[in-house]
Amino acid sequence: MLDARQLDALAAVIEHGSFSAAAKSLSLTLAAVSLRIKALEEGMGQRLLVRGKVARATPAGQTLLAHVRQVRLMEADVLGTLDGHQGYGTTGKAARLRSLSVAVNADSLTSWFLPGLAAALHKHHLLLDIVIDDQNHTLDALQSGDVTGCVTTLAEPMRGCLAEPLGKMRYHCVAAPSLIARWKKGSARVPPSPHHLLESPAVIFNRKDALQDTFLAQHFGLRHANYPRHFVPAVDAFELALELGMGWGMVPELLLAGRGHRPPLAEVLPGRYVDVTLYWQHWTREPVLAQRLTRAVKDAARARLPQI
Repeated sequence: MLDARQLDALAAVIEHGSFSAAAKSLSLTLAAVSLRIKALEEGMGQRLLVRGKVARATPAGQTLLAHVRQVRLMEADVLGTLDGHQGYGTTGKAARLRSLSVAVNADSLTSWFLPGLAAALHKHHLLLDIVIDDQNHTLDALQSGDVTGCVTTLAEPMRGCLAEPLGKMRYHCVAAPSLIARWKKGSARVPPSPHHLLESPAVIFNRKDALQDTFLAQHFGLRHANYPRHFVPAVDAFELALELGMGWGMVPELLLAGRGHRPPLAEVLPGRYVDVTLYWQHWTREPVLAQRLTRAVKDAARARLPQI
């Protein structure tokens, strides 16, 4: 049987990144935390932590961390059903707030995830701890036990998880009208060519973002294309770089529709786009709070995303 105190020590070391910080958070001595970790590793018969400048979990440690977080959520469910329970030494509405960690790509976060979840979060007294990553990589955070669910492009469910389809994000290739005009050399009847895209900088969110490569491969058969790139890892700054004519980029249809009074962006090649199918991956056995979050995510996607 797993020892709860040893598991708490393991979770604290992983979450805080060091034994000393974990000891402080648990109001224990450094030696006490070390002894608990040592006893847990001996009991499991394997290393659970990689010691270094920042302590991190081994695969076995990640599995135990996910277990600890699920147990905490289940305990919160039980305590929430007890009449008059207000939390550990707290009172009022703040005592009922519970936090859940999720991994979401930046485009989803701003276009449909937060707008669609805000009401449900308020209704169910939920707090979000959001990890932002590319939609092809958010599953890493679920696998490591850092989050309880993720928006991902991966349809194959991780072991112990469900992958539920959310819908499609449609991305258009856009640029500032002034940049497109330079490509056309004054003739509106001459469409931009793939050579213009390859010779001009692309504005890319980060080095994990492959949407530009997908667009070139899907519509022109260009694979492993070489072209200059700006990396701008912030949604507002990304759009600003496009507005300033710094290059071309891929922007979701949902964000293009809600730009309001911002400077215009035009489609480089109207009618050509990239569809990205999204899934919500989460643990099969979810505590009640996580179930409410899953329901809210699915409802938000159904209301705002084209369905598969």
